[in-house]
Amino acid sequence: MDVKVLGTGCPKCQELEKRVKTVAGNNNIDIQLEKVTDLQKIMSYGIMMTPGLVIDGEVKSAGKLPSEAEILAWLQKQA
Repeated sequence: MDVKVLGTGCPKCQELEKRVKTVAGNNNIDIQLEKVTDLQKIMSYGIMMTPGLVIDGEVKSAGKLPSEAEILAWLQKQA
C-alpha cells in the first residue's frame, strides 16, 4: 500500500507521519510510506493546506491532523 504524507515539515506534518507509522505497525499493515515536501507535488494533489494524507493515490485528509482511529479505518479499507 502506497501512503504519502504531504507537508513541509511542520509539527503537524511530523505528527501525522508518526501516527501513520504507529497505526500501521501496531496493526501489521504493510505500507510504503513516502514523505512529500515539494510544494508543487503537494499542490498537484489539490491540497492547499498541510498536512495531507494520500493512500494509494486517493486524498484522505488535508489541512488537519486525523485521529489514529481515522487513519486505521482508511488503511484497513485499502488493505
